Formats: sequence, structure tokens, C-alpha cells
Amino acid sequence: MKKQLSLASLVLAATVAACAAPNSEDMKLSSDVEHSINSHPALLTDLLHVQALNHVVYLSGATDTWLERTDAEEFALAVPGVTRVVNNIEVKAPPI
Repeated sequence: MKKQLSLASLVLAATVAACAAPNSEDMKLSSDVEHSINSHPALLTDLLHVQALNHVVYLSGATDTWLERTDAEEFALAVPGVTRVVNNIEVKAPPI
């Protein structure tokens, strides 16, 4: 019984690790999206983070305006290989 439970735990851990780890294609896609966003100087890219997993790009970080947030998503969608963008970028509140 303990042997079966240990084996099941090991298989589950390996499956979760394999699903969470980006492959080389995902890393290249992340790099391509970062390059696309970086080619637009109006975006403060040091505040944006890009991660790709299975052709889905996840954007996070912060921008100053809603237009910058939308632009980042559109630039990411324009990269070949991107099938979907999950935009979790926050728009910073203007100073009071």
C-alpha cells in the first residue's frame, strides 16, 4: 500500500513539474514577445513581465495608462505563435 502511494505521489509530482516548466518553444515565444514590446519605446518595459506557456502569453506588471496596457496586449498578440494573451497588467493610479 505504501509503495503504491509513494509511486502515485512521485508520478503526480513529476506531472505537475512537467506542466509548470516552460519548454524551449515557450521561452523563445516569451523572448519574441518581449522583443516586440521593447521595440515600442512608449512602453516602460522594465515594469512589464512576459511568460509563455503552450502558446498562451501571460503579461503582468504595471503601466501608467490603459492605452499602454492595451498596446502591450496587442503587440503580444501580433507575435507569430501566440494564440492567446492573458493580460494581468495593472494600471497605476495617477499621483494625487
